[in-house]
Amino acid sequence: MMNRIPVLLGAVLAGVLASCAPTVAGPQLGRIVNSVTGQEGTVSFVRGTLQPRLGNPFAADNATIRIGGQTYSGRTAILNGSAASLLPAGLGLSLSVGGSAAVGENGAVAVGTRLDTPRPGAPAVRSGNLIARTAGTPTLTLTCTLTVDESEHGIGECTGNDGVKYALQF
Repeated sequence: MMNRIPVLLGAVLAGVLASCAPTVAGPQLGRIVNSVTGQEGTVSFVRGTLQPRLGNPFAADNATIRIGGQTYSGRTAILNGSAASLLPAGLGLSLSVGGSAAVGENGAVAVGTRLDTPRPGAPAVRSGNLIARTAGTPTLTLTCTLTVDESEHGIGECTGNDGVKYALQF
């Protein structure tokens, strides 16, 4: 029969060492696809930079896109909720009007309103953009719109300075 003490001590030691190890948080990776040719590339964002924050247009780049032999770098700007909404983030308001009329009977008119709040546990979705460019001459640019959730996953669409469209998943 095997001695259990060395096995138990080894498991405890491994658990202690694992709890002391630093958390490795690499970039948020994704893919980009050219809508015309189907050519695929990669997109990466520095973790923690796809959250709403005060915009600094001169901040360091936080995104890298590689496609078609080109490397683009740029930075994102993420908004907290919808900028066009007059209601607090996560609320929605709808108004409906209806009516009916019938020959020989009374007609009716109805007005209804509804105020919606997000479902419990539903992830908050934010929108933003990314402007990326190449370092070489001539400079090529990609302008992207992004939709990002709280865990920094999302989708987007990009347009190159040549008019070519791209789809993003990250």
